[in-house]
Amino acid sequence: MNQLRQILDRLSWSQRIWIAATAVAVIGGLTYVSHWNDERDFKPLFSGLADEDAAALVAKLHEGGVEYRLAANGATILVPSGKVAEARLQMASAGLPKSGRIGFELFDKANFGASEFAEQVNYQRAMEGELERSVMSIREVETARVHLTLAKDSLYSEARQPAKASVLVKLRHAAALSPQNVAAICQLTAGAVPGLAADQVSLVDTSGNLLNRPKPTGDAEATLDYRKAVELSLQNKIASTLEPLLGPDHFRIGVSADVDITSGEQSEEVFDPSKSAMVSSQNTSDGPALPNTESIGYQTSRQVKHTRLPQGGVKKLSLSILVDHSLRWDGAKRIVQAPSAEKLKVIHDLVAAATGLNPARGDQLVVDAFPFEATLNAEPVNAATAAPPATAGKWMGQKNFLVIAGAGALVAGFLVVVSKIRKKKRVAAELAAEALADMRKDLEARMAGQVDAEAMLHLKLPKIQTRKTEVIRKHIAAEAKKDPTAMAQAVRTWLHGEYQR
Repeated sequence: MNQLRQILDRLSWSQRIWIAATAVAVIGGLTYVSHWNDERDFKPLFSGLADEDAAALVAKLHEGGVEYRLAANGATILVPSGKVAEARLQMASAGLPKSGRIGFELFDKANFGASEFAEQVNYQRAMEGELERSVMSIREVETARVHLTLAKDSLYSEARQPAKASVLVKLRHAAALSPQNVAAICQLTAGAVPGLAADQVSLVDTSGNLLNRPKPTGDAEATLDYRKAVELSLQNKIASTLEPLLGPDHFRIGVSADVDITSGEQSEEVFDPSKSAMVSSQNTSDGPALPNTESIGYQTSRQVKHTRLPQGGVKKLSLSILVDHSLRWDGAKRIVQAPSAEKLKVIHDLVAAATGLNPARGDQLVVDAFPFEATLNAEPVNAATAAPPATAGKWMGQKNFLVIAGAGALVAGFLVVVSKIRKKKRVAAELAAEALADMRKDLEARMAGQVDAEAMLHLKLPKIQTRKTEVIRKHIAAEAKKDPTAMAQAVRTWLHGEYQR
């Protein structure tokens, strides 16, 4: 202790503060690592729990003395990894989590004192609970609630009631039920309840959206849907015909179609009294003295037709086209002008041809003109934006001139750079030629007599800034070192013009 105290006394205050801060940081780090190591050992026991199921599970874990953690706002319960399997078995033996209402385990304990009505209610509750579990097994569904109305049978047909069902689902985050999932849930519910049809199942999500819409039944509903389809098809045809002529926002279309979706066969038999044909002839004779008797049968010509009536025939069409007036400005003055009679006649003929109008069938087409609200309330056109000023053309010409001049300047600059590069190459070539000439003169002066091999080694060649010259110089020096006599003879021969390349 005394030594430690002496060491501390020799330290300055800044050193003591640094040592204390380091010690605190080390202790805090070790504590955090230890806590993190303990917490990472916790694994999910159940997730996506309802509040009532989470409360029941927490109470059961308290009773068993099992340590736990809560996550995801209480929807997930974590326990040590070594106790996950054991805790799940314990919760399952206790019937937890219940996942909503109880199923057919409601009848595990016999209740002999229950009335027939109570048994019926328990049966309905059990069936609803089982259906909820089945629907929740779909991946996109988080929770589900099922309400059943069982079929009511009676001796009197007016007192009978079919079975019905309502299914409320809560979808997982960013999940959606496909049409196949919706149909599967309806079929699953209908198959589990006696006397329940799939179209009597209403499927709704927690946002209040009706996910399935029963198919229309009856001739009236089918006729209405087919009529809407025919009218929409005619509107699209008329719109595609008039848009290039009038513009998309300068006409309105009204279509009313009288359709017949019934089908069948029609037989027709027509007699033509002006035409007849012999169908039989008979001759009889009572004796040789009596004349013969001839009986001839005739039948009036007839024609029998069997016609099959197609489904979805159009019996009558009523069309109306409303055309907008044209608008132009004279300064700030608005001028609205109605389309001419010739233009309306063209529109009438185009629409009649596009829709297959048949006046003999009773079809009618009305084309009229009236100014639209948007046309009457249109704002005056700004002259500055409606047409470019007189100086705009001049400015465009100047702009084009500047562009052309700039392009010419670029080309001229490029040519100047190319010429300078060529000039530099030419100067470099001239300098190289001069250097070679000087070298030859120097060699001729040195080789007037016997060329000393050692002098060749110390021959000072002019430095030519080319890679090829450098390589040749190094090669000559290396050959001179290997065989000075032969190198001297080769230089002498080259100087006297006897060496041929």
